Amino acid sequence: MRLGEIITAGVLALFSIFLMYYSAQLPIGYEQGRGPGGGAWPFWLSGIMLVTTGFIAWNWYRKTSPPSQSEGPVLDSYGWKMFAQVGGGLLGFIILIDIISMYGAMAVFLVYYVRILGRHSWLLTLILAIALPFAFFFFFEGLMRITMPSGMSFTGPFYDIMYEIIY
Repeated sequence: MRLGEIITAGVLALFSIFLMYYSAQLPIGYEQGRGPGGGAWPFWLSGIMLVTTGFIAWNWYRKTSPPSQSEGPVLDSYGWKMFAQVGGGLLGFIILIDIISMYGAMAVFLVYYVRILGRHSWLLTLILAIALPFAFFFFFEGLMRITMPSGMSFTGPFYDIMYEIIY
């Protein structure tokens, strides 16, 4: 597990640098009258991720975290099962974005994650699966003026109604 921790931190650090490099090709600051530049969110979130990987590496070096003190395997059979379930759900989410939009895919993913994996009640599942995509829609499309993928043409009427509300 010790080796897995530092390899994961290294891979995440490299991925952070990659994302920062490419997102910096767009404006990463605040543009007057427009809001954050196109690269602002990915750049700064990747920067935060890079800093946190530094903390992981520091804890690994000092052997202060439980994984850094363990010589056991990175993933046992349960860990591999969860990895497949969560990874499969994320893969499904990514595939659904182009079909049913970012917000539709988010709702489906929340149903899968909260109800199927988390085994929470249908009431909680439906509240989250409906409220969070709407909240993210108003945050990104209305407040931040960042358009998310809207899926295939059959999602158009939903977006027409939602844009009427925010504009």
